[in-house]
Amino acid sequence: MSEENEKRLNENLNIDASSEDYIDESVLASQRSEKSADGLFEDLIVAVSETMDKDDIEYIKKAYAIAREAHEGQFRRSGEPYIIHPVQVAKILYELGMDSESMIAALLHDVVEDTELTKEDVKKDFGEDVAELVEGVTKLGKVPLFTKEEQQAENVRKMLMAMSQDIRVIIIKLADRIHNMRTLAFMRPHKRREKAQETLEIYAPIAHRLGIRGVKEELEDLAISYLDPVAYREIQTLLEQQQSKRKEYLDSIQKKINDRIKQVVPNCSITGRIKSVHGIYRKMYMQGKDFDEIYDIYAVRIIVDDVIDCYNCLGIIHDMFKSIPGRFKDYISTPKANMYQSLHTTVIGEGGIPFEVQIRTWEMHRTAEYGVAAHWKYKLGMSGKQKFEEKFSWIRQLLESQTVSENPEDIVNTIKTDLVQEEVFVFTPKGSVISLPAGATVVDFAYAIHSAVGNRMVGAKVDGRIVPIDYEVKTGEIIEIITSSQQGKGPSRDWLKFVKTSGARNKIRSWFKKERRDENILEGKLEVEREFRRNFIRLSDDDFEKFITVIAQRQRFTTADDFYAAIGYGGVSLNKMMPHIKDEYVKMFKQPEEKQEDVIKITKPAQKRSKSKDGVIIEGIENCLIKFSKCCSPLPGDNIIGFITRGHGVSIHKRDCTNVPKVIELCDEPERWISASWDSDIKEEFTATLSITCLDRVGLMADVSKVIADMRVMIYGINTKSKKDGRASIELTLAVNGIEHLQGVMAKILKINGILDVERA
Repeated sequence: MSEENEKRLNENLNIDASSEDYIDESVLASQRSEKSADGLFEDLIVAVSETMDKDDIEYIKKAYAIAREAHEGQFRRSGEPYIIHPVQVAKILYELGMDSESMIAALLHDVVEDTELTKEDVKKDFGEDVAELVEGVTKLGKVPLFTKEEQQAENVRKMLMAMSQDIRVIIIKLADRIHNMRTLAFMRPHKRREKAQETLEIYAPIAHRLGIRGVKEELEDLAISYLDPVAYREIQTLLEQQQSKRKEYLDSIQKKINDRIKQVVPNCSITGRIKSVHGIYRKMYMQGKDFDEIYDIYAVRIIVDDVIDCYNCLGIIHDMFKSIPGRFKDYISTPKANMYQSLHTTVIGEGGIPFEVQIRTWEMHRTAEYGVAAHWKYKLGMSGKQKFEEKFSWIRQLLESQTVSENPEDIVNTIKTDLVQEEVFVFTPKGSVISLPAGATVVDFAYAIHSAVGNRMVGAKVDGRIVPIDYEVKTGEIIEIITSSQQGKGPSRDWLKFVKTSGARNKIRSWFKKERRDENILEGKLEVEREFRRNFIRLSDDDFEKFITVIAQRQRFTTADDFYAAIGYGGVSLNKMMPHIKDEYVKMFKQPEEKQEDVIKITKPAQKRSKSKDGVIIEGIENCLIKFSKCCSPLPGDNIIGFITRGHGVSIHKRDCTNVPKVIELCDEPERWISASWDSDIKEEFTATLSITCLDRVGLMADVSKVIADMRVMIYGINTKSKKDGRASIELTLAVNGIEHLQGVMAKILKINGILDVERA
């Protein structure tokens, strides 16, 4: 780095170049010793000359010349010329075995965003395919979004849409992220953590799903080195301390296996490897294991010619060493979603040290190492297009399920949950294999089968046994979904609290969106008005409509009703939006002097709240008579409202009671409705009625009574009715002290064998 560039770097960053808090000196020194951009590009051309023809090489040289000129005068935070970054990205793509178009797009991937060149310029010089690749990698332009999270979500959404057209887009983006992570030390500390967190939560899972193991592991290790540097150094130290002993141990294991296996399978390759730092980190710091308790730090990989040899080798390994129960996985007969295939088994070696053995064919090995990139590395390209598209149908499914939700951040949450490493494999009664993320429930399984199955689900059986609706499935289980033929039954909003996959969550929301639109609009409008009052946003009817229309359009809704409906069914979180809505309100309607008045209003002492002996607090009324309405039987914990009766005090209703107007201000006597809340010290008991749907069997009522008696809950009434389809309904009236107590009783009842559903009547 020249003295001039170094001086400019320090001035731009406003820090001392020796600051250890900001720039890692060892990294800075290595950057200074790097070759120039021209030197790096010449090395790249020498390398690609071995595998590419002259025409491709000339196009790569042309792309470099255009990018070099376009980025002239631009520098990275390290002080090096910016053009070095696209050259390094192209080099990473070459190492992954990608084609010339991918490398050209890599060299040009920042010109549309950071220079005066346009997509049309790229298209004119290099064709439609390269222009689309560059467009796909380019970050989203200026879009009026509220938060950084939404901006990130839109970037990811655009990237996935481009991926669905050409998978090379994401491979270029991953290469771009790898080089950015390798030079992350030059960023400010808070930026390092942001980029590292984004890498760990978005890009590493995508690399995993694409099956590119090397990229995934490097991104994870680099991310952890910035997110938890102390733990990273500790693991590195532990690995280094055992380096010589580890090599000696692996060599002896390899020799022993090699001598035995080559007698049966002569043409095989046997190598040893060490688990990645992030893999060890997950088990040490996220699962609470000691370094010595991690079984697969050591691993031996056996690569053979065909599948039969894989199983022959497995038999030999189990004959040579004692296997650890529960540690065998057959990913050949049941491949992972990212196409990965291999046999995994963990055995006990010499000195009682466990190690993992992976057995696969050469074709499986290429897929395991390079994933989707193997299509180009081994000259397969985009051949077999239909099969290729089937393998990556998950991208399309992810985008389709995300369109149900109006919350742009859901697509990021989907990647965090649905593309995770851990998976479970369960079976339908007909033997089909369904892959789900670890922690998925029977509801997730139902929606993975089909939306209609999930929407009509009333219960589930696992291996022939009735299970609770929130039961988490495990690998190898056979799941049978019990559905209802009753029209309009539909899912429960409570399912949103425990489903794991975004697909299930979005399909549940979609059902409420379509089937309950009018109700959702009213609920959404009521919530908006309530939040506006709580935040002192007061507008005339005309200004209110104008303001809501602006907010709705900024959230990409066509009409205000669409916005209300999304709030009503849970597609949009109003609470998260309120800080930005208040800013917009001040910008549109408030003058500076009015802002001070708002502060004064807000800081006024709250209206006195009076406590009732019945455990309900009524705003501004002392010692009033309270009665609980029979129509909805409110319990402590329910959202409640009071109605001033004529001569009988205040009647307390649940806020969602059918007798309570959806919009108070629009009813005939809005002044008679009054705010009410529960006292935190309430100790009274209340009655509540449960409606139970169950399978009709002998002894079921006795089981229900025993569970309730064990919880010391009083039963005031029982009503049962048998149905023709082998089911029964039970109505129980109980004594409880609040909504949480009632939910606890419901959860216990739901675990009883034969109980299909429990609802509060």
